This record gives sequence, structure tokens and C-alpha cells, in this order.
Amino acid sequence: MSLQKRSWGFGRQIIFALSFFVAAAISHGQPKASLAKIPRAHAAKTVGRQDDSVTSKPPPDLALRSQGAHKADALARFVEGIALEENGEMERALEAYQKVLNVEPGQSQLASRVAGLLIQQDDFPQAIDVLKDSIKANPNNAEPYQQLAFIYTRYLKKTDQAIDYANRAIALNPGDVEGYQRLVEIELAAGQERRALEALDRALKVHSNDPNFWIRLGKLYVAILFKADSQPKPDELTKTNEIFKKAGENAADDPGILKDVADYYAASQQLKEAIPLYLRVLELQPDDANAQEKLATGFVLTNQRDKAVEMLEQIIKEHPEKYQPYDLLAQVLDEEARSLQRANRIDEAKAKFAKVAANYEQSLLINPNHAGTYLRLAELLLGALRDPDRAVKLLAEARRRFPGAPEIVYYLAIAQREAKQSQQSVATFEEALHEAQLDEDNDFLNAKFYFNYGAGAEQAGLYDKAADLLRKSITLDPANSAEACNYLGYMWADHNMNLDEAELMIRRALESEPNNASYLDSLGWVEFRKGQFDRALDDLQRAAKTAEHEDPVVFEHLGDTYLKLNRAREALEAWQKALALDPKNKNLADKIQTTKKTIGKDLPIRTNPT
Repeated sequence: MSLQKRSWGFGRQIIFALSFFVAAAISHGQPKASLAKIPRAHAAKTVGRQDDSVTSKPPPDLALRSQGAHKADALARFVEGIALEENGEMERALEAYQKVLNVEPGQSQLASRVAGLLIQQDDFPQAIDVLKDSIKANPNNAEPYQQLAFIYTRYLKKTDQAIDYANRAIALNPGDVEGYQRLVEIELAAGQERRALEALDRALKVHSNDPNFWIRLGKLYVAILFKADSQPKPDELTKTNEIFKKAGENAADDPGILKDVADYYAASQQLKEAIPLYLRVLELQPDDANAQEKLATGFVLTNQRDKAVEMLEQIIKEHPEKYQPYDLLAQVLDEEARSLQRANRIDEAKAKFAKVAANYEQSLLINPNHAGTYLRLAELLLGALRDPDRAVKLLAEARRRFPGAPEIVYYLAIAQREAKQSQQSVATFEEALHEAQLDEDNDFLNAKFYFNYGAGAEQAGLYDKAADLLRKSITLDPANSAEACNYLGYMWADHNMNLDEAELMIRRALESEPNNASYLDSLGWVEFRKGQFDRALDDLQRAAKTAEHEDPVVFEHLGDTYLKLNRAREALEAWQKALALDPKNKNLADKIQTTKKTIGKDLPIRTNPT
């Protein structure tokens, strides 16, 4: 397991080292206090190969015991080594560090650091010498033994010596999980899984209140016992449960530890234990989307949606004042609704989506200061529930609560567009654009943003502005611009503008999706505008056959084309299909009545689907 890497500025490192040198001089002859640690420098260049397993912990300040020149020289060499290492001059840094060790060979962590640098240069003999000298000077420090164990197993392939060093490290510091991990790695590399487990069983007897000790120990057990192709045995599961339970009991309010424990329970399908822990994480970090997603998707991936719903509803019953369970229940129900939608069970899906919305609303009643919930509910209202007026009210309230959030302004603009508040939508899009430009960390001014803004401008009758915005969308993401190309081409065709360029745009969209019914309809419509009625009819018929669901716009275009080809009866049939799908379309009803009078046929107007 790689050790955490940290980097300090060189100036700060010097100040830190010197402060302890001064403190040591002032307190000469007094008992030494516990010493802070100086982080290792971050190399500016890559030298040889880097292996985190040989990177030691940051060395502490040099509480050099020698007096006078020796001590001052050692400190100077140490500071020099930091600077050289930070500049990537590893060989010279090693020379400086080794001069420090000549004065203070018992600086175990610095010795381990030096050994790690030597290993990067494949100088294993010298690395071993440095570590052994450190052990002679300070035989009670475990870290050089751990380092020797690693070198002997990884590079020298001497398993017995490696095991001996790892055991010595454990004996010196039984509360350091690093020693057990080294021993496990050695035994597993030698194919000795049983002996690796025996090493971990020794760690079980340690009395530790450090949650990280138990988390790392638990993960080592899981790595050995939990196989991809089989379930752990009951006694193995009980053992690992006890370890992670100890981690949780000692975690206090550490969300990272609690999430690790919850992840273990979720991965081992012990969801009853995982849910309260995830909820606790969300109490400590309300905006932890990762914890929310893990919980919700964990239920779905393990096909336990019903159980998840039951558990969350029980938690809500017991703790109705907490908003997180409502959020999580909404996410699980949302996945159920989308499954129903994919199965074409539309009415059931809509009812389920309504429950999703109700849970999000309840969450907002309890905690109206959670921006993410507003956005999730708004997406639902704009998509599955098709209630843009309600979305406008919701997002207007969200904007009032979160005045510095351009993403909320953006969604409000989309909601206004869908609610046919076209002019207001354009103004709100412009405000979202301005606010996002002021927020350097915001990255939603992308192709999708300009596409939506362009659609809003088109609906407001601002066709030149819409064209500019749609072109910008296409330029920002040309590989995924088919929708924007089609929208621009159809806008021009619908308003009988720029017909040649419109056709080029639509054909460009069809290159990406040649069987897209909407794009085929657009092509047929631009051909209709250009007077190419036979070609238009072919493409519109293809669009009608290709569409997953009957589209009233396609049938209206077909009717218009049939009429131009003097096929009035077929035109009436196409329009009647369109009117059955869109009974509120007065323009269609007028077309039908006018054409019937023109041809003198008393054909019935069908306003309901047949």
C-alpha cells in the first residue's frame, strides 16, 4: 500500500527545520519534547523507478545530540538534502543525507528515506547497509526492519530473511499495521495464503484504538478471503465484520473511516449495516454525492430495490426529521421508474416518478438549503413529469436561496423555455452566461449550454442569435454536434431561410445517425421547402417508418407533401393521423376542413387514435 505523499515549499521546510534547531539550543540539557515531522520533499524529476512501497514516512526534525560544529553541520546538510531532492538532484541529495547519518545514524526515518532513494537507483547493497547501520544505532525502531523485509522479498527474493525482518518489526511495534502488511505480502508472494492469514490473526490480538489500524487490517483480510467467484464462509464473514465494527466504534466522527466501513458492508451485501453508516456520513458531510450515489447504486446493483425501499421507509418512519433518507429513497425510486419506462410501462413509470418528486419535495421542506436536491427535482419535472411551470417556480425559489449559483440560473432558463416563457428564457440564459463567466471554477459553458440557449433564442423568434449560438455549440464539440446541426438546419427550413446551408447541416447530422427519424424528417422538410417534393416524400416516409413512436409533425409534413403532389386523399389521411396524435393542433383541423371542401369529399375528421 503506497504511503501518503506530501510536498512542502522549500522555504517553509527550512524555517521548520531551523525553528527546531533554535528550540533545541534554548532547551539544551532539558528533556526533549515530542517532535514534529518534516514531510519528504517532492522530486521535480523522475529518477529511476519510483516504488511507493519503499518510500518511508517523512523524517522528523533532527534532534541532533552532538554539540557545536557537528550538530550545525548535520542540520545544514539536512536542509541542503531537502533542497537538492526538491530540485531532482537525487545523487547529491543522497550525499547530503548520508553525511547527516554519519553524525546521527540512529535517525531511522531518514535512513529509510535514504534507503528508498538508493533502491530507486537499484543500489540494494548500499540501501541494506544504511538500514543495518540505523538498526545498530537505534535497534528499537521498527521502520528499518520493515524496509529490509521489503527489499529482501521484492528484489533479492530471499523469503526467509524477509520474514525474519518483518517479524522483528512487528515485535518492536505490534500496533503498526505496516509490519503485518509487509509479512502478508511476503507470504502471499511465496504462495503461503494460510501463513498470511496467521500473520493477520496475530494482529487481531492487538489492543488499538486507532480506526485506521482496523480499517487496514480489515482490507487485508478482505483481499485474501473474499474471492471474486465465491462468497466468504460464515466464520470468515463474522471475523471481518468484527474488525470493521472495531474501526467504526473508534471512528468517532471521521467521515472517511465511516464511509470505508459502510463500503465494506455494502460490498458484502450487508445493507442493513451499511445504510445507517452512510446516513451518518451524510450528516457529517451533507453534500457528499459519492456517499449518496454509493448507497443508491449499491441497492440497484445488488437487485435489492424493494429491500432498500423498505429500509429507507422504516428509517423515515423512525426519523422523519432527517432529510437524507428522503433523498436516498427518491434516488432508488427513480431507478425503478426508469426501469419501468424502459419496459414501456408508461403509466406505472409516471406514478413512480411522482413518488420520486414527492420525496424530493419532502427533503426540501426539511432542508431547503441543499442545492443539489433542487436540481434533481427540476430535472425530473422538466423530463419525466413534463411539468415546466412547476419547475419554473421551484428554480425561482432555488435562485433566491443560492444567488451565486449559475447552474441554477441555467436550469431556470431551460424551465422557462419549456414553459413557453420565451423572452424571459433568453434573458435568463444571458444572466446564466454572465454569472458563469465570473465563476472561473464553473465549466458548464459547454456545447450543451449553447445548444439549449440557441433553442431558447429560436423559440423567442431570435433566429440570427439562435444560429450564432448553435454554431458555437457545434464548434465546441464537433464530434457530438449532430443534434445541434439538425436543430439549426430544421430552424432554417421551417422558416424558409438559408435552405442550401440548412440541407448541408441536416445531412451532416445524418452522417452520424443515418436512421434518426427526426433528422430524416428535417431532410424531407428542407427538400419540401426547395420544391423537391418526390425526394421529400421518400425521406418523410422513411422517417415515419423509422420512428419508435408515431410523430404528429412527421405526419403533418407527409400530408403537406402529398397535397403538393396532388394526392389529396393521402394528404387527408396523413393529417388525420397527425390530428389524432395532437388533437389541440387547430392548424391541422383547418387544413383538413379546407382540403375537404376543395376536393368536395365528406371524409370524417378523426380526432382520436384508431
